[in-house]
Amino acid sequence: MVALTYAQEGKQIDCDAIKVCQDMMKQNTGIFSTFRGDMGLYIATLLSLTEDPQAVFRETLIVYDLLKAERFRASDFLIVAAFQVASQSQKSDYARVIQRTRAFYDDMKAKHFFYTGADDYIFATMLGLGNLDVTASTARIEKIYDFLKNEFWTKNSVQTLAQVLVLGESDDAGVDRVLVLRDAFRSEKIKLDKAYTLPILGILALLPVDSNSLIPEIDRAQAFLRNQIDFGSFSVSQQELLMLAASMVVNDFADKFKDDMTRAALSTSITSIMIAQQTAMIAMLAAATTVSSAST
Repeated sequence: MVALTYAQEGKQIDCDAIKVCQDMMKQNTGIFSTFRGDMGLYIATLLSLTEDPQAVFRETLIVYDLLKAERFRASDFLIVAAFQVASQSQKSDYARVIQRTRAFYDDMKAKHFFYTGADDYIFATMLGLGNLDVTASTARIEKIYDFLKNEFWTKNSVQTLAQVLVLGESDDAGVDRVLVLRDAFRSEKIKLDKAYTLPILGILALLPVDSNSLIPEIDRAQAFLRNQIDFGSFSVSQQELLMLAASMVVNDFADKFKDDMTRAALSTSITSIMIAQQTAMIAMLAAATTVSSAST
């Protein structure tokens, strides 16, 4: 994830900068702080890419406390949400963003109690950072969810997919395109419709790129990664590899419209979505490691 994060910024990994950020985090948090948990290295990586890591981390701690004051539970996902707010909004806007985030999350929880948890904090924050009307957007998310829930087996990921698609046009073009892309990828034996890759499929559906261009790019990215050291099948699963490959392709195509003002909000949201998916993958790998250790 560290490599992917730096690659998305077009930079070589700066291990020294990451280590400095790790040390800074340790110096400013207690021994049992969530910032020292599984997500600590990832947060240090994100901080190392900012112009003023100390200032951003200081603000991240402030936002983290504000989020907990709004009844968000301490978790790895919450520290990432705090970083999102601190790095993507002005201090004077923290209260508004957090209130919007709470509103989006509460609506998710009310409608999908068993599917909604700490892993939704990051997507709720992504929506909170935007300018979408809360009432209209939550209604549209539910409409998209109802339309797609029988198309995919994992309902939790469908909820996330709906949150991604609401960022697109107000019509159903993005929803229809998800199904078109799913079938196109399936025909090439590329399964992007699984739990951890489904939101990526949503991002691809929002990009103004033809599926005939996306499929070979993702296929090439997969093949390239699989042939690299430490990317063999024993080290990286097929779904993890596919998510990394799709992330690379998304980042490449997103760069092509960053200067388009009509796409500016989506570009920012893509960053948030990628952070959310990388966080989910880190949490998944950490859980798998814990289970493996316990079994041995």
